[in-house]
Amino acid sequence: MPDASPPATELPAGVTPPYWDDACRHLAKRDRVMKKLIPQFGEARLQSRGDAFTTLARSIVGQQISVKAAQSVWNRFVVVVGGPATHLAPTAVLCQDTSALRGAGLSARKAEYLTDLARHFESGAVHVPLWQQMDDEAIIDELVAIRGIGRWTAEMFLIFHLMRPNVMPLDDLGLIKGISQGYFSGEPVSRAEAREVGEAWAPFRSVATWYIWRSLDPVPVDY
Repeated sequence: MPDASPPATELPAGVTPPYWDDACRHLAKRDRVMKKLIPQFGEARLQSRGDAFTTLARSIVGQQISVKAAQSVWNRFVVVVGGPATHLAPTAVLCQDTSALRGAGLSARKAEYLTDLARHFESGAVHVPLWQQMDDEAIIDELVAIRGIGRWTAEMFLIFHLMRPNVMPLDDLGLIKGISQGYFSGEPVSRAEAREVGEAWAPFRSVATWYIWRSLDPVPVDY
């Protein structure tokens, strides 16, 4: 089902969600685990990252390799296509052939994925100006039509770039692990059980997910 809450606006890099304090109060009131967890992280909170195209390009570059390796490949990729690392232009990617992209350390498949991503942005196949008015599932449908982007990547984009408040990425292993530890004494947790836990978090499931991730690793993840 599409997210019933009003779509959050896209925010500049470094900005925190305006709903964060309200979300924390709501979660602490509704959920015993959140009531204990949230105060442990003080003023730490989610921050927006980069522009849409660059954020998705980084997610493709980082697939199935270590964080260190991903950063190394990304740095070389930025040099090849040119432009600031925080705001790459789709046209700059389309100007490069596959061999040039592979020279940055990308696999042939990732080079194809990045080219397909650039084509979608350059052609207007993804409706970036309309995302503020579109619900979560409509944006996910647009993103998963791009090669190399699955539902998990689309959900990370909704949380970390568009800062949608009510996303619960049930395919995320860290989320499932954190729910297992926090709510089920470490016992295995099914998607249905995790979804049931998340019902108490609505309409701020993104915020609860962020705190669950922090319970596993105090250092915020940047997608």
